[in-house]
Amino acid sequence: MNDRRTTLPLSTIRRNRGISLQQIADATKISIRSLEAIEQGDFRKLPGGIYNTSYIKQYARAIDYDESELLAAYQQEMSLAAAAGNIPAKPGRMFGVFRPAGTLG
Repeated sequence: MNDRRTTLPLSTIRRNRGISLQQIADATKISIRSLEAIEQGDFRKLPGGIYNTSYIKQYARAIDYDESELLAAYQQEMSLAAAAGNIPAKPGRMFGVFRPAGTLG
């Protein structure tokens, strides 16, 4: 693996390859907001659950980046956040993507 690949920000790698966020959004149907969150490593802004890993894999493929490296960074960040208790619950969401029946309006 090229050492340069791991030291450059993802946005720089993407731009160097001549790919815009809009192109990735159009191809993957992932919002630009989520794509920006991936590039910034701010995974808490992603929708959660299996969507996170799916979005990360699709982004990595779109910029020809090592999926496993990006997923490892995601797993590490989420593990650190969980250990520190810094994973905020999303309002109105419990038990993953389901809400208890009593909270349905």
